[in-house]
Amino acid sequence: MATKILVIHGPNLASLGEREVAVYGKFTLDEINKTLENLAKKEGIQLEIVQLDSEGAIVEKIGKARKEFQAIVINPGAYTHYSVAIRDAVASVSIPVIEVHLSNIYAREEFRHKSVIAPVAAGQISGFGINSYLLGLKAAVDLLGKK
Repeated sequence: MATKILVIHGPNLASLGEREVAVYGKFTLDEINKTLENLAKKEGIQLEIVQLDSEGAIVEKIGKARKEFQAIVINPGAYTHYSVAIRDAVASVSIPVIEVHLSNIYAREEFRHKSVIAPVAAGQISGFGINSYLLGLKAAVDLLGKK
């Protein structure tokens, strides 16, 4: 069975490359996805990549993931800071979840300094732009290799 990893881009990430470029960078979501797909090919894994704005859709996708995927890489966007529903969904799956952020959430506004997701995730990577996603995917692959 091929290793499958789910990548979830949260709310407002579809407008990357246009929105707050000084914070999030010039990469578009399509460019991030292509870069992830290239790394996945090198690693010999399959990816499914989705962008979901709705909290409920993210919760539903995470809940169903344990049946099809071996790990999740997620950028929960603004939900990072307050979504107990996404936190509980992450806690309920028995697969590694890596939380990623393009910007350094700890160098931004005070309300962004707390992640309700991080305590139930396998780990968190933030502040490295597109490399946060690549490092997150590599971390997921490494965690799976150690199982």
